[in-house]
Amino acid sequence: MYIIVVGGGKVGFYLTTALLNEGHEVLVLEKDAKRCDFISEQLGSVVVRGDGCEARTLAEVGTERADMFIAVTDEDEDNLVACQVAKHKFKVPRTIARISNPKNEKLFKKLGIDVTVSSTNLILEHIQGEVPTHPLVHLLTLKGGGLEIVEVRVPENSPAVGKRMKDIAIPPDSVICLMIGKWGAQVPTGDTVMEAGAQVLAVTRPEAEGALRAALTG
Repeated sequence: MYIIVVGGGKVGFYLTTALLNEGHEVLVLEKDAKRCDFISEQLGSVVVRGDGCEARTLAEVGTERADMFIAVTDEDEDNLVACQVAKHKFKVPRTIARISNPKNEKLFKKLGIDVTVSSTNLILEHIQGEVPTHPLVHLLTLKGGGLEIVEVRVPENSPAVGKRMKDIAIPPDSVICLMIGKWGAQVPTGDTVMEAGAQVLAVTRPEAEGALRAALTG
């Protein structure tokens, strides 16, 4: 694939290195001249000095033929603008944006960014067992359908515990796919009883996350 990476910092540099090792054609857009020189010395002629938010710059590097566009600068606003220009002006089929502030995630998705990566949320997801205030974990965004696969940990004090699945007020846009509890993993039916401490995998729409979390955790 032809992949454009906006931002040649540490994240962009190591991401580009990995993508090149996998055999992809990669181009890095970086505004800082010294950083461009470093990337050029390490990886060869894969870097162009320029602003990934500017349409003219994106046109010059052939963004219209890119298969994927990844913005990983330190500025959420720059990543959003760059991905939007790539998506709407150059019709790039897949855009990915790095997010520093988790509060911006819903905004990015609402504005059409295909995938968002929040380092804060990633860390929280890895320590979710120790953070009871973070019961819902994003596992995967499904391309094209506006759907996500999430994991919800059901606390012992949840009002859903002891109820049959058909008696729990699951949002209409959500489907419970798998429940992992003390009896092992099972595909739940309407008569399956919710266990305390169960891990529930569900497919849902982003706007239904709050209602799903409330139904399973209280």
